[in-house]
Amino acid sequence: MRTFTLGASSLMVPNVVAGMMRIAQMEDDDIRALVRSALDHQINFFDHADLYGGTTHHCEERFAQALKWGSTERSEVILQTKCGIVPSPNGTYYDFSHDHIIRSVEGSLKALQTDYLDILLLHRPDALVEPEEVARAFDELAQAGKVRHFGVSNHTPGQIELLAKYVSQPLVANQVQLSMTHSPLIAQGLSMNMAAEDQSISRDCGLVDYCRLHDVTLQAWSPYQSGFFTGVFLGNPDYAELNQVIDRLAQEYAVTPMAIATAWITRHPARMQVVLGTTRPERVAEAAAGSDLELTRSQWYELFRVAGHIIP
Repeated sequence: MRTFTLGASSLMVPNVVAGMMRIAQMEDDDIRALVRSALDHQINFFDHADLYGGTTHHCEERFAQALKWGSTERSEVILQTKCGIVPSPNGTYYDFSHDHIIRSVEGSLKALQTDYLDILLLHRPDALVEPEEVARAFDELAQAGKVRHFGVSNHTPGQIELLAKYVSQPLVANQVQLSMTHSPLIAQGLSMNMAAEDQSISRDCGLVDYCRLHDVTLQAWSPYQSGFFTGVFLGNPDYAELNQVIDRLAQEYAVTPMAIATAWITRHPARMQVVLGTTRPERVAEAAAGSDLELTRSQWYELFRVAGHIIP
């Protein structure tokens, strides 16, 4: 399992993350088997969010209830959670106020049965963000030892810069959607100034280069989704040519297609993390096999092309 330091921190992390978004309805034994598979493959990083599971903090609670970790086990893993999305009867809204951040973290600590979070991410940009409020919350949480590192999710460079102007702590991660077939943050740079092509439109304001310049680790969520929760591309007949190439490379490297899809992301020199969403232990093992697999430049670009992107 390839590891590196997370953003500007000294925290050593694996380049594959076990996402806990879908464990709400799983039995304790199944949750333990999923986590055991991750740990067996050197994935000690577990990703949560306060809203995962249908009710607030539910997946976090299920995780802690199933594992019943003591202080020794807790110290050997990395727990990341997110806050800021608020479901309500009148529709979802976002809240980066001081009080909401503090309340959410306290709820996550209780649900996860831990004294501290390794990483807290602000989940989606809040149009009404008051960065001074975020800074005040971050300072309180850091000084109390309740959160050790901070970051964001689905944020643009400008949104990160606004927060960074006020917060004292480095923003070490930005979790964004990225897969072979959904990669505008990579594709746009290759077709810059091609006015007739949709791919040339910047939808993220140069996020990849910004994060590389400012030591922010990109975490790729939905790494096997064809679009925004529109189904996976692996084995999907709508992506026949892509799957032919993936299958050929999987045979060449003696791994599964999931490992190739993982390796396509981890091959990028930005040192990205792949956030898994599977509930199946065997899928964790398949994805982990892509952690150290170094695709050649030719193979990486071939996959990019047959995934539907322009290579001028």
